[in-house]
Amino acid sequence: MHRILLAFLFAWTGIATASAQDMPPASVASVHDIAAVVVRGVQPGPGLWKVSKGDHVLWILGTLSPLPKDITWDSHRVEILVASSQEVLVAPSLQVRGNLGFFGTLALLPSLIGLRNNPDGAMLRDVVSPDLYARWSVLKEKYIGGGNKVEKWRPIFAAIDLYDAAIRKAGLTDKLLVQKTVAAAAKHAGVKVMPVIVTFVLDDPRSAVKEFKATALDDSDCFRKTLDRVDTDLAAMTARANAWSVGDLDALRKLPYTSQMAACHAALSETQLARKRGILDIDTRVRKAWLDAAMQALGANQETFATLPISNLLSADGYLSQLRAAGYSIEEPASKSPATSAAIDVDAATARR
Repeated sequence: MHRILLAFLFAWTGIATASAQDMPPASVASVHDIAAVVVRGVQPGPGLWKVSKGDHVLWILGTLSPLPKDITWDSHRVEILVASSQEVLVAPSLQVRGNLGFFGTLALLPSLIGLRNNPDGAMLRDVVSPDLYARWSVLKEKYIGGGNKVEKWRPIFAAIDLYDAAIRKAGLTDKLLVQKTVAAAAKHAGVKVMPVIVTFVLDDPRSAVKEFKATALDDSDCFRKTLDRVDTDLAAMTARANAWSVGDLDALRKLPYTSQMAACHAALSETQLARKRGILDIDTRVRKAWLDAAMQALGANQETFATLPISNLLSADGYLSQLRAAGYSIEEPASKSPATSAAIDVDAATARR
């Protein structure tokens, strides 16, 4: 139930990947050629970053979402490294939970009905500009189809639904393939998993729910950027997913990376509801929590395994820059060229659309 409370504030908006830094824009000249097909079959994924001081090592695997839905990730080396580690660090996340007991949680359930809806029965066309609604209507027809339930939703939640439908139709998935595999490997080997969580507790979840339902969000920027991403970035998303699958870091560096997540996160985290409950400086707190955990693990363990969004690892001002400044040695993995990778079984993306 705490996850239901979390959903209306932050769950989808990427706090779990709030540490990810957007990659700088790059040329899109060959994106459409790269993304013409979606890779399938067994794929190696990227190499690992090695952070070390003395003989203590932190291995970091870069994650990406979405990924091709029909790949099988060859995780053998990762499973070996997880098994030889003393600890696994999970990518940093935010948790917002209600200060409720079991019966208090049950009592809260009825108030959660209609949480995604616009206040006062407004429809989507009433709360976004005519040009945005016209764009929405075309994309909704293409990716979601009929049905008017989503038309009652706030722009941020309508955007979520559209994005999810679009990546599915493109042959991609946002299921946590890598994270689940790492967790299973750690469980199998009996290795401790250390969540890195920044927690905010709502002392008054009932009033928070009531206030949220009556509050008009400033989520038009989130809505617009999601439409932009679905309308223009699906080819680049597919190209990035392909590049991750074959371990082509050079391609990942060159491909443009845009994300609506920051705008959608801001639509929720910058509300008066969030601010007056102390939900502030989220990115700073999340970054500090992970870096503190990583340095502690490096000091205590001979070997540690971790996951972070690959955009963070490729970013000049990501977490690695602070570890480097603190005196740790950083070794980047080699980029695997598609030409030297195993043959890729492909399926035309256009056939899926």
